[in-house]
Amino acid sequence: MLLTEGQIVNKIYHLRGQKVMLDRDLAEMYGVETRRLNEQVKRNEKRFPNDFMFQLTKLEFENLISQFATSSWGGLRKLPFAFTEQGVAMLSSVLNSDRAIEVNIQIIRLFTKLRNAVLDNNEVLLKLEKIDKQIMNLGFDVKMHDDEIETIFKLIDELRDKKEEVLPERNPVGFKTKTQ
Repeated sequence: MLLTEGQIVNKIYHLRGQKVMLDRDLAEMYGVETRRLNEQVKRNEKRFPNDFMFQLTKLEFENLISQFATSSWGGLRKLPFAFTEQGVAMLSSVLNSDRAIEVNIQIIRLFTKLRNAVLDNNEVLLKLEKIDKQIMNLGFDVKMHDDEIETIFKLIDELRDKKEEVLPERNPVGFKTKTQ
């Protein structure tokens, strides 16, 4: 494995309502210079429409820098480009090194995993919301049910405590020694 999931996740930012990765981070992961990555993108600009890649505004870039206590971004002449998941996938068609291909596969798998995690969480939230609506539609008094549930748990605790008290002391299992 070339990179850990944590190394990749730390390079994913949320800009303009979507998850993106910056050209300099991708170039570092692919083992190429940022300017070389951007040259390949320029040579194939038809493959990178605005929903695949965009250049950060000065304000977006300043906000991104302010999120980090120490900045290693100094001396940039151009504002960085941000690649969406589709843009990252498209990079695999313009970068042909083995490392770039392997890293790209890792990144796409991670984007898929993140998207599935969000979908799973949304599914659970929708189910909880549906249950909540059903309870409200049935006219249940939620406070009353909370009290009943609490009572049930207290009774279970009391039964468990009584069961532990009633158990007789057992003889140890195994061979007897001369001292027993």
